[in-house]
Amino acid sequence: MAGLPIPPVDEFRGKRVLVTGGTRGIGAAIGRRFREAGALVAITARSLPEKSVEGMLPIKADLGSRSGVDIVVNRIQSAWGGVDILINNLGASDAPPGGFETLTDAFWQNILDVNLLAPVRLDRAFIPGMIARKGGVVIHIGSISHIMPPTNSILAYSAAKGALRTYSKGLARAVAPSGVRVNMVSPGFIETTGAKKQIAEIQRDTGCTAEAARQQIMDMIGGIPVGRGGRPEEIADLVAFLASDRAGFAVGVDYVLDGGTIPTV
Repeated sequence: MAGLPIPPVDEFRGKRVLVTGGTRGIGAAIGRRFREAGALVAITARSLPEKSVEGMLPIKADLGSRSGVDIVVNRIQSAWGGVDILINNLGASDAPPGGFETLTDAFWQNILDVNLLAPVRLDRAFIPGMIARKGGVVIHIGSISHIMPPTNSILAYSAAKGALRTYSKGLARAVAPSGVRVNMVSPGFIETTGAKKQIAEIQRDTGCTAEAARQQIMDMIGGIPVGRGGRPEEIADLVAFLASDRAGFAVGVDYVLDGGTIPTV
């Protein structure tokens, strides 16, 4: 049986791509993947690296506020007149220690603003242009925590990503007839810079090896059958596939990429 065609190196030549939270981890890998395939790439972050990211349009903005979203929208419209591919990657899960009772209204609102309302606002700004052009792609980056939510204070993040999943499905059905495809990717444990920092902290606190610390994290989420964490580039490759014409029949799906952590979805 013939496999999928090998994508051309310039598969996204001339496409305008916006990646939120694009300076670190999964977002940075996604930005690089599109840039290497010929796309024009813009990235957003609350703070930008001192050294500019080669070949990308950096936009400094806090997407946890409506004004921050407006900064991004105005900059993109001024520079490009819209986007062809929107990757809502930004996510924030910082939480105080403890359980649900430690979470204030202000904390809940901030988590919802960043993880749910920022994608909603950006979609609302850019999808009408996609509809007018009869084509476009939106991908929301979720987390397996919305499928297997923890009982600690990360619960707010999980709930926001769960809401994003429901929203993503409904939005996909609404805009698919107009040529716009919406999907979601929900990663498991990915060894980003933040994850490596967590591993180092466990090493420091327990005196164990890096491998033991990594295993402790994997055990906390119920194990990873393939025996390792994911790489940001693996998420980026899936996102690139879903954004390509090769995935033209993929609409309204939440693609879980977790090494087998979740037994059923």
